[in-house]
Amino acid sequence: MQRLIPTDAALVELVLYYPFNPKAKPTNRWGQPRYASYVLHSQGDPKWVDLGEAELIHQAIRAFQAVLLDPTQGASRVKPVARKLDALLMQPVRKLLGTRTKLLLSPDSQLNLIPFAALVDEQNRYLVETYEITYLTSGRDLLRLQTSLASRQPPVLIANPDYDRATPARSSVSSVSPSSSRSAERSIDLSKLKFGSLPGTEQEARAIAPKLPGVTLLTGSQATENALKQVQAPRILHIATHGFFLADALPSTDVSRSPSLRPRLENANSLIAPPISGNTENALLRAGLALAGFNLRQSGNEDGVLTALEVAGLNLRGTQLVVLSACDTGLGDIANGEGVYGLRRALVMSGAESHLFTLWKVSDEVTAYVITAYYDRLLANQGRSAAIRQAQLDYLQHLNYQHPYYWAAFIPAGNWHPLKTP
Repeated sequence: MQRLIPTDAALVELVLYYPFNPKAKPTNRWGQPRYASYVLHSQGDPKWVDLGEAELIHQAIRAFQAVLLDPTQGASRVKPVARKLDALLMQPVRKLLGTRTKLLLSPDSQLNLIPFAALVDEQNRYLVETYEITYLTSGRDLLRLQTSLASRQPPVLIANPDYDRATPARSSVSSVSPSSSRSAERSIDLSKLKFGSLPGTEQEARAIAPKLPGVTLLTGSQATENALKQVQAPRILHIATHGFFLADALPSTDVSRSPSLRPRLENANSLIAPPISGNTENALLRAGLALAGFNLRQSGNEDGVLTALEVAGLNLRGTQLVVLSACDTGLGDIANGEGVYGLRRALVMSGAESHLFTLWKVSDEVTAYVITAYYDRLLANQGRSAAIRQAQLDYLQHLNYQHPYYWAAFIPAGNWHPLKTP
């Protein structure tokens, strides 16, 4: 991994962990959860720092989200709250970065819910003004990104699905009853969800489509789950629809929900590991995308519910970029760090090289501007992370749109280099 880190970059892993005292009684060996970070450069030994109690950081995250998602509050109200969270999370890390300005950032647990670019440093500057941030699911992504496959079809754009109607599937697709096996592959909480149309996303897609030769554009009743599952490694896959990130089944500090700890603890002796509840639900079932027919749970031969588990099964090996635009929470404020992590991880498992993700739904006008500017820069051979950062910096200069609500939702992950030419 270290050999794959650029000289001007640093890998920053943020992890949730439970302190362990082997000398204590078995029932008291595990302490309260904390966060830590380790930093790896292209040369030298790893460096690390303890960041403190998880609950204190979670409280600061909730306060940050409250002001972040309220654009009626001016930047003067946002920056002090963002600065408080930065002091807990990134200020200790910056001491280990040296002069590096490119961050390969891997968050854990509830840290998946925040845009680090909107944190504020000691000079009262947003981090986006200093750093180019690329998100990874873990440092191991650097190894995966060394394998590059050719795409198998031109770009595919899916936008503004008709959640109340879907075009019947082609006969070549095997029939699956939404009321039988499909219902066993999605969260029990999905029955509560219904979505309204997103006409602005269709305008966005139609503005982007002429920039991409050979593109396939699917909107309305054609934007089905069947159609998406039939794509074969398009060069770019752009999906503009509602996403859902369902509430956690357990409190956010439960060890069974930490991706960094679960594999070890499920095989650990019960005397030395915190107990894991037996009624947890796979995080890949608690996040996903809504497609045509979602409100009826009928999308051709599918149910219109593309869970993260199904996203992981898509054939995107050779897809250079997946853009998930206009994502929303489905049930109010995002409260599920593992759900967000699960959807990101699913895209990695599908084989996609990189993706651009939105943490919340921004206005159609702003999203169209940022996404269009992003594509323009990509097609001008800018790096995938640099392109979105520059679009954010440009928007930050607009007097009426300086609040991070408008520009900070866009999260670049995976391969940060320029797109390869067709």
